[in-house]
Amino acid sequence: MSEGNRPLKMVTCPGCDAKTFIPGDLPPLASEPCKKCGHAIMMPMMLRQFELRAKVGSGGMAIVYRAWDTVLERLVAVKLMKPEILAEANARESFIREARACARLNHTNIIHIYTFDEWENENYLVMELADQGSLDARINKLHRIPELQVLDVGIRIASALDMALKHDLLHCDIKPDNILFNRDHEPKLVDFGIAKRADAEQEGTQDFVHGTPFYVAPEKIKREPETFLSDMYSLGATLYHAITGRVPFDAETPEAVVQAHVYTPLVPPNQAENCQDITQRTSDALTQALAKIPADRFLSYDEFIMALENARSHLLRAQSEATEEPQEPKRLTSWWRKK
Repeated sequence: MSEGNRPLKMVTCPGCDAKTFIPGDLPPLASEPCKKCGHAIMMPMMLRQFELRAKVGSGGMAIVYRAWDTVLERLVAVKLMKPEILAEANARESFIREARACARLNHTNIIHIYTFDEWENENYLVMELADQGSLDARINKLHRIPELQVLDVGIRIASALDMALKHDLLHCDIKPDNILFNRDHEPKLVDFGIAKRADAEQEGTQDFVHGTPFYVAPEKIKREPETFLSDMYSLGATLYHAITGRVPFDAETPEAVVQAHVYTPLVPPNQAENCQDITQRTSDALTQALAKIPADRFLSYDEFIMALENARSHLLRAQSEATEEPQEPKRLTSWWRKK
């Protein structure tokens, strides 16, 4: 179809699901706003059997697209490496390392990697689609995530990290932005780009700390040995942010934030402003996960998960009791009088 002399292509808007036309001469991956809802509509691009249909996320190294696998007839995510990054030393090796690290972990709450490939100078990963936003986006929208949902996310991601640890792998960058949700609202741990082996030699002389300042463990800041307890701390900080609406430590500069992780006492979740509704068991579990000394945290993910599940059980019981309607006492019948 054409508009005047300009060809048109019919596509589906990812924002409103309406069928609409875009200029057929748009370059692949270029976009223009939907005439009905204003959402960006992208010109599809074929990458082997994968039709890239819409951009769903972007990071420093790559852009993620929702795509259609024309062979297996299913929706997938394609993580396409940025061309300018490919020119950097070791960039492709880092991309492949992420794919390999994730591919050997078979867990419901770790994003599944289907393949890594290179085609016409494009390097890309094909993986499970989790396009219902991140935990970070939910925090920004709701400010505070309901306690039950936070506990559910914590239990699942702790289990995912435990699976990674069984394969001698540390994630090293747990944060709300690296927990995505699929259409079944299942949380998925993503971005193993800086993951490393648990038994790897510690690099104590490096001049920088891998991780995000708001969620980084104190021992990493102090250049002490990094273990699974560092990932546990970062998960605790992530859950603290989700349940209170604020990060455990905040300051005007990143340097001040990381110093607070080391020296500033933690305000327990249920003592944070306007958070007195958080149950004591949940508050205690997160507080222990955020202990400044690694040995004071839970000694295993199993212990952490048990504490979260215990808090969840008590929360459900309390909610059930609160919603139960008081029943009127049964009236005695006078059936015996009829005898």
